[in-house]
Amino acid sequence: MLKRISIRKLSISCFTLIVLLLMYMIPNDIKDLNVKTSEEYVSIDESNLSDIFLLDNDEYIAMTNIVISGDDICSKARDLLEALIIDGEKQDIIPNGFKPIIPTGTTINDVNYDNGVLKVDFSKDILEINEKYEEKMIEAICYTLTSIKDVKNILIYVDGNLLVKLPKSGKYLPDILDRNYGINKEVNISNYKNVMDITLYYTKVYKDSYYYVPVTKYVNSDKDKVKIIIDELSSAPTYEENLMSFLDSNTKLLNYNIDNKVLSLEFNEYVIEDMNTMGISEEVKEAISYSMKDNLDIDEIIFMFNNKEITKTEYK
Repeated sequence: MLKRISIRKLSISCFTLIVLLLMYMIPNDIKDLNVKTSEEYVSIDESNLSDIFLLDNDEYIAMTNIVISGDDICSKARDLLEALIIDGEKQDIIPNGFKPIIPTGTTINDVNYDNGVLKVDFSKDILEINEKYEEKMIEAICYTLTSIKDVKNILIYVDGNLLVKLPKSGKYLPDILDRNYGINKEVNISNYKNVMDITLYYTKVYKDSYYYVPVTKYVNSDKDKVKIIIDELSSAPTYEENLMSFLDSNTKLLNYNIDNKVLSLEFNEYVIEDMNTMGISEEVKEAISYSMKDNLDIDEIIFMFNNKEITKTEYK
C-alpha cells in the first residue's frame, strides 16, 4: 500500500517536471497568447447611437437606444423604422427587455425630408396592427423619428395615401404629427377648463439597468410647465408601481429663468445627492432634462444651488 502511494507520488512529480519543462521551451509569444486575447474589447462609436421608442415588458412605449449606420436624416429614419418592425431586418439589435411594434411584413416604401418635415410611406401591411396597439404604434413612430436632429414633424403615408385616421378604431389623426400627439397618455382632469398636457419622464429598471418612460398627462392647472414638471416629479417616489421618480419629495424649485433658449433652474439642497461633491444623481438630472426638453423650446439646462452652477445638460 505504502509502496503504491510512493510510486504514485513519484509519477506525479515526474509529470509535473515534464509540464514545467515544456512550458519553459514554448516561445514567449505563444505563452502570452491568452493574456493578450483576454484584454481585447469591442468599442462602440457613441455617435452612431440613436434614441428609439419601443414597447417594454409592461407595454409602455419606452426610450432606449440602438446603433445605426445611417449618416443623413433619411437613412437614419429608415434604419430606426426598420428596427420598429416586428421580425424586421434589425430584430437582432433590439435591446433585451424591449420589442418592436409595427406589424410583421411592413416595408418602407419611401422616406423624404424637407424643412423639418419627415414624410414616410409604408406598405399597407402597417394597417394590420391590433387595435390595442395602433395608438402606441403612432406614438413610437412619432417619438422615434422626432429624436433625429432637425426633424420636427411627421407625415405618415400608406402606399402613397396620407394616413388620416387609426386603421382599426377610426380615430382621426392630426394633419401633421409631432410630440404634441403625446405618449403613454393619462387623462386626469375634473373639467375642461385650464387643461394642460405635459410629458414627464419616469425611470424604470430592467435587470439593474435604468431607462426612461415618457408619460403625457392631461391635468387641470394654471401653473406654468416648468413648475408642474418639478412638482410632479417630486410629488411621490413612484408614479405607479413600476414607474419611478428619484427626485426627493422635499425638493423645491426656488427660481428659474429662460434666456436665449437656456433654462436655469435654482433648487434647494434636496436636489443634491452628495453634498461633498455637490452632485446630482444621473436619474434625477436626466428625468428633469428629458421632461423639460419635451415641453419647452430650449437648447440647454443649467442646474443651480446657492446661486452657483452645479451641472448642466446641453442638447445636441
